[in-house]
Amino acid sequence: MTKAERLVDGVRRGEPVSLTVDGEPIEAYSGETVAAAMLAAGRRTFRRTALRGSPRGLFCVMGACFDCLLIINGELGVRSCMTMVEDGMVVSTGTL
Repeated sequence: MTKAERLVDGVRRGEPVSLTVDGEPIEAYSGETVAAAMLAAGRRTFRRTALRGSPRGLFCVMGACFDCLLIINGELGVRSCMTMVEDGMVVSTGTL
């Protein structure tokens, strides 16, 4: 999978932070959502459905559809498009 690139020119970023997604360290910046950090790291599948194992990712990007639900710091069903990254955050894309 090709890694997405963040915009560079004319962008002011927050402080760099590190989070772990399924055991893999992901680079992020304060002020970004978990979903944005995952997309920039090349992650497109955020979870799989319980019944059929169908992949789910970003759809509405405004917290209405619930396709981007993740397990964040042990809490099930967190909307990654509405959750800001924090240093040391642990994310799992499991089946919900």
